[in-house]
Amino acid sequence: MAKRAIDNVKLGIFVLIGLVLLIVALYLIGKDSNFFSKNYVLKVQFGNANGLMIGNNVRYSGIQVGTVNKITLLNDTTIEIKMLVDEKMKNYIHKKDVVSIGTDGLVGNKLLNIIPGQDRTILAQPEDILLTKQGVSTDEMLEVLNKTNKNIATISEELKSTVQRLNNSTAFWKILNEKTLPDNLKATLVNFRNASKKTDDMVANANALVGELKTVVQDVKNGKGSLGGILKDTAMLVGLNQTVDKLKLVGDNANNLATELNSLTQNVKQEIDNGKGFLNMILKDSALVQKLNKTLINIESGTDNFNQDMEALKHNFFFKGYFKKLEKEKKKAEEAKAKKAASL
Repeated sequence: MAKRAIDNVKLGIFVLIGLVLLIVALYLIGKDSNFFSKNYVLKVQFGNANGLMIGNNVRYSGIQVGTVNKITLLNDTTIEIKMLVDEKMKNYIHKKDVVSIGTDGLVGNKLLNIIPGQDRTILAQPEDILLTKQGVSTDEMLEVLNKTNKNIATISEELKSTVQRLNNSTAFWKILNEKTLPDNLKATLVNFRNASKKTDDMVANANALVGELKTVVQDVKNGKGSLGGILKDTAMLVGLNQTVDKLKLVGDNANNLATELNSLTQNVKQEIDNGKGFLNMILKDSALVQKLNKTLINIESGTDNFNQDMEALKHNFFFKGYFKKLEKEKKKAEEAKAKKAASL
């Protein structure tokens, strides 16, 4: 009996040792500690481990090549991580390769990713420290996503409020449903075009008038005619030249005004074609069109008065001799031309 009891104890001890060894082997295999293969150690240093733990996987270009063996806190800013890498990777992992902390999927376990670097000349040796790259953590991604969701919610509320105000605005829908609005806009545009053409004609007349005045002043400055003798005084001549320059400036300003009116007409036409803005509602006001027409009539009346003043200037005592001389020269030129034509 005593011998049988001793055998049972031995058997129990043997079974217990076997179970312990089996559990240890399963643990090591489950942690992928390369228990049955040769390996070597590589190091990497981070400022933040981001939840990385011993036993997490190490991957090279997406391929499983080892596990995290040890995590050591060197100081308050540096954490050293030792990687147990399969010895077969000695010919592939280089010293300038970059290591980053990632996750297995979106919310899986943490892992180390070894990314091949540009410098492929020096292979990594055991105990070498590889370069690091701090990746974006899941917490940062969730924080940014949370801010984005809040912004989207704010924009959605503002859009909802805007749509509700438009739906409750009777004036807005009344403008959109107005059937006569396009015809009124076209008529307004035609009036603008006519005003622009009239302005161009006024500018042309003003430029021609300025040219004639400049010719008269030039002849007077050269001492031609009775007016040239009278106005030979230098001080008076300077004053007259300044007057001509001011008249030319008036013509240039009128030309700039015509250019701006043309640009305004094009902008109005573009807005009407695109149907944008509230310009349609403004242009619908017929009183504004009447005021513009009255303004143009006043401008035309002012131009006619200016032409009449210039015509009166031709009959003035000082300028009368000059203009008579021009008429005589013109008549002589016509007679010479007629004689030449008759001789041919």
